[in-house]
This record gives sequence, structure tokens and C-alpha cells, in this order.
Amino acid sequence: MASRRKPKNKPASRKKAAPKRGTPWLRWAGIAILWLAVLGAGTVAWFAHDLPDTSALWDVEDSSSVTFLDRGGRLIARRGAVYGPPVRLDSLPDHLPGAVMAVEDRRFYAHPGIDPIGLSRAAYANFRAGYVVQGGSTITQQLAKNLFLTNERTIRRKAQEMLLALWLERKFTKDEIFALYLNRVYFGGGAWGIEAASQRYFSKPASEVTLGESALLAGLLKAPSRYNPSSDVARAEARATVVLDVMVEAGKITPEQRETAFDAPIVVSRASAVESAQYFMDWVDTEVRQLVGEVNADLIVETTMDLPMQRMAGRTLREGLKQEAIDKGAEQGALIALGPQGEVLALAGGRDYTASQFNRAVMAHRQPGSAFKPFVYLTAMEAGLSPWTTRMDAPVRVGDWEPGNYGERYYGEVALKTGLEKSLNTVAVRLTEELGREKVARTAQRMGIVSRLAPTRSLALGAQEVTPMELAAAYAPFANGGMGVIPHGITRIRTMGGQVLYERRGSGPGRVVQPDPLAHMNFMLESVVEQGTGRAARLPDRTAGGKTGTTNDFRDAWFAGYADGVTTVVWVGNDDNRAMQGVTGGSYPAAIWAEFMRHAPPMRDYAAPAAPSPAAPAAQPPARPAEEAPREDPIGDLITTVRENGAGGD
Repeated sequence: MASRRKPKNKPASRKKAAPKRGTPWLRWAGIAILWLAVLGAGTVAWFAHDLPDTSALWDVEDSSSVTFLDRGGRLIARRGAVYGPPVRLDSLPDHLPGAVMAVEDRRFYAHPGIDPIGLSRAAYANFRAGYVVQGGSTITQQLAKNLFLTNERTIRRKAQEMLLALWLERKFTKDEIFALYLNRVYFGGGAWGIEAASQRYFSKPASEVTLGESALLAGLLKAPSRYNPSSDVARAEARATVVLDVMVEAGKITPEQRETAFDAPIVVSRASAVESAQYFMDWVDTEVRQLVGEVNADLIVETTMDLPMQRMAGRTLREGLKQEAIDKGAEQGALIALGPQGEVLALAGGRDYTASQFNRAVMAHRQPGSAFKPFVYLTAMEAGLSPWTTRMDAPVRVGDWEPGNYGERYYGEVALKTGLEKSLNTVAVRLTEELGREKVARTAQRMGIVSRLAPTRSLALGAQEVTPMELAAAYAPFANGGMGVIPHGITRIRTMGGQVLYERRGSGPGRVVQPDPLAHMNFMLESVVEQGTGRAARLPDRTAGGKTGTTNDFRDAWFAGYADGVTTVVWVGNDDNRAMQGVTGGSYPAAIWAEFMRHAPPMRDYAAPAAPSPAAPAAQPPARPAEEAPREDPIGDLITTVRENGAGGD
């Protein structure tokens, strides 16, 4: 019976078990939390397992700098990872850290290294704009990235940046972090740290910068290249104005202080404001490493550049290719000027270095068109012909190729002087076939062309590519008395302590043109400028010689010439080989050349060749039809049965 009563207790036991119905939910919640913790720890461990070593945090990298001087000993610029000596926060004027904090991290002293409010504000601003207009990284995060990480944009790198920021905040005080940031951040122009930047841009210590200068330095941090006053003073000043406005908004300065800063001009060190010199320095910087290798010492490089001429080169090229030229499709250009021994006095590799660092003066291989013809005529002079020797200007056939003059204009029997003045294609082709293409190619290479020249039918018309530097070197013997040159930009390299690591010796290839042929060529090339296709290059106070060049479809336009020992080549065109609208060598290139050469000082250390007797033989036939102003035009393919790739004339 007792055993039968036991079932009566079962309902009671069920009532006691009822509270356990929630246990599975709590159990699973606990398990989930545990797994999340494990996954979180694993994620942190995965991000942190290869974090960089932080033991050398306070060590400053001992890297060498390179100081470039022009031919007169004037400072051009300094390059290299130049770290200034570390500065203490309390040694700086209040407005300098205030400017940096206002634009980079207003809540720096209020967050633990990561700022959720700043991140939310940046995300909202970016969402409204539809693209990234603000960044949410704190100064601590930026310091972590600059010290330990790369610039790659990945979730892993961002997570590591945050972990390092939290570590820095636990390890150091806020003032220590901010001082470390100011001493390590990049300010452009090769300057790392606030002291190096202040010396670079204002030639004074950071402890002495004004409010306006502080705003300019703080403005650089957003984009050091874009807002660098060395590249664009107006853009840097506009950015500094934004910084001053933000400082007022953040309560760092008063409106009255901002107005006072506006009234105080910011003077950027002139030596660091030579934008066009960047092309020259890119070129010689590579040569420095080739000449002396890797040297763990600060170097001084004495160059051949003439700083005033360099400034003029950049200015004339930029002003010569203004909107009118751009509207005609002439968007790029290059200018290079050599002295009598091949020293590069000025080099502008493009219209705007900040927009494109491609050095067209050194690296662009383009067809020279009729600027190649002087090598044809020099070969003729060396073969015993003279400026008054005549040849027929009439249609000519070379196999199945029929090069002609633009518009089918022919003058009949003409003197070679006239053929070069008018840049007659048929005369140049006849001479080349008569003298031998190989011989003409050898003449050009003896003069200074180093690119391979194949003896093709269109050789005389400049259909094979050369660089502006090569063409300048090949024209230099016309200017210096017949001596070959090797273009160079460095005369000496030494350490700060005075140890000479390299010094240029030697004078080049020696004589490459004999006096009589050279005198004939000078006579004809001067005639091209005085009364031929190069009349836009005439100088008001001295004699100049040179030659225009234009290729098919107006893809390239050149002027190569010389005066008083200075040889200058100007090229105008487009990087993508796009055709221009009627732009010839006698237009923008000749005008740019003349403007630059008008300000170029004469070089007296060369032997100018004697000019030939101007007396022409009495039997010289007149040019037919009646004389007219020479036109410089490409031959196009109006009269060719087989078009030679790129062959041109003018």
C-alpha cells in the first residue's frame, strides 16, 4: 500500500522542477558569451600577434640628407628623411600645438586613444558628402601608424592601429604622446618633425614661429604634398586660413588674433620654393646614388644648375602653355638648357611637377621632325658642299615612298641655305639618299644622339625618337665651337665634414665638327632664325641659331637653338601622343625658347666659330616661285603613297 502512495508525490515533484525550465536559456546565453569572449580574445590575439616592436620608440632614425647647391653655391633644396632634433612641448608657443590639435584631434585630452564621438562625426560627414571628407583617427592613432605601421588600407592595419593607440595611452602621458607626434610626423619637403619643418620652410626654430606660420604647418598634415608651400604657395595659404578659422571655432584663439595673423605675411624660405627644380633634383638624385653608392652621412651635392635660369625655365614653360595653348591640345612641354661643356643649367621636365613627376626633358622619347635636318646638312657640308650649293626642290620618290612638301609647294632649284631656311622635305631627303643614310645617322650620333638611329627612308625627316636632352647635346657643338659634350648635372659630391666623394673631371668627347663645316652650319642656322621658319625665336640684342621641328598630325613641336654658348631645346606635345591643333615648332616652342633665352646670361668660356663669307656665287638661281614668308607645316600624308610612321617636316 505504501508503495502505491508514492505516485501521489509525483505532482509535487513536478512543481518543484518548474523553476528549472529557464536554465537551458541561461546556460546557452552563458555559453554564447563565453564563445564571444574566446572569439574576441582570439581576434585580438590574431591582430596583435605580429604587432611591431615598440622598444625603440624614442629612438630617432639616423638617416642622411642631401643638400643641393647651384653652380654659384646657392641653396636649391635639401632632400632625404631629415629629422629635426626633438623638441619639448613646453618650449613651443601655445598656438602651435593649438593649431595642430584644432585640425587633427580637438578631443585629444578627453579620449583614451580612440574617439567614438570623432568616429561618429566623421562617418556622418562622409555619409552626407558621399565620399571621404573627414578622418576619424586620433593623434594617438596617427602616431601609432607613423611609428609602427604602413599606409595600407585594410581592416587588419586599422585594428592594429587601434590596439597600439590603446597601448600608447596606457604607457605614456598625453603630453608625451603629443610631443612624440610633433617630433615624428611628416610635414612634406623631406622634413620629419616640427623642428625640421620650421627650419625648412621658415629658416628658424619651431619655438619662434608666428600664429600664421603655425597654421601653415598644421595645415600641411592633412596632405603634405598638396599643401606644401614649395609647390603652391596660394594653396598653402588658403589651407592656413582654414586652420585659423577652425582654431577660432575650437576656442584656441580669438577672432582678433585671427585677424592679426591675416595681416602678418608668411615668408617661405626662397630656397625651398623652387617647384620646377624638382625635376632636376630627381635626375641628379639618381646619379648621386650611382656615383657614391649608399653613404650614411649627410651629403652636399654641388650641381651645374643656375638657380635664376631654373626659375625662368619653369616660369616660361608654364606661362607659354597657358589656356590658349591647352585649348589647341598642347598640354605638356619640356625645356632643357646646356652650357658650353654640357653642364645642365636649367631643366623643366613638365608644366607642373605637382601634377606629374614624369621628367620629359630626360625620359620622353619623341620624334624630332625637322629639328633633325641640321645633321643632314652638316653631313653635306662635311662632304664638301656649301650653303650655296643647289639642289632641286621637286617631288622625289624613294622606292614606293613619295615624301613631299606641305601643300605641294615646290621652289625648283634652290640653295641648300634656302632648303634649310624653308625646311623643304624633298631637299633633305635628296641629300640623305645622295650622301647615304648610314652616314647621316653616324653624323647625328657623333654630335650627341645616343638613341639608336636606323637608316630608314624617313631618317632625314626626324621619324626616329630622341629625348630633349639628347637633342640639346647634339646641338651644343654648334654653339661651343665644335666640341662634343656629355650632359651632366653634378660637379662635386662631399660630406658635411668636407670629404670629397666625387669630383667631375674630363672635358667630353673632344672636337666633333671641323671649323669650316661648323661655320657653314652656323651661317645657315642663324638664317633659319632671321628669315626662316624660326623667326619667332629671334632675340632683340644678339644673334641666335636654331631649327624648328613638327611631326605628322602636329603630335610634336620643337625648337632647338643656341646663343652666346647656351643651347636650349623646347618640346611641346602630349604624353599620350595625341595630335595638337596646328601647333608647330615655330609657334609656342619658338616663343618659349625666345622668352627664356632673352634672360639667359651669355657664356663667355667658349670659342665661337668664325662665320663664312656671306658672299654667294653670282650664278645662284633665285628661289621659285616668288619669295614668301616661310611656313612651318608637317608634311602629313597628303602626298605620300606609303606613309612612313611619324615622318614629318615643317
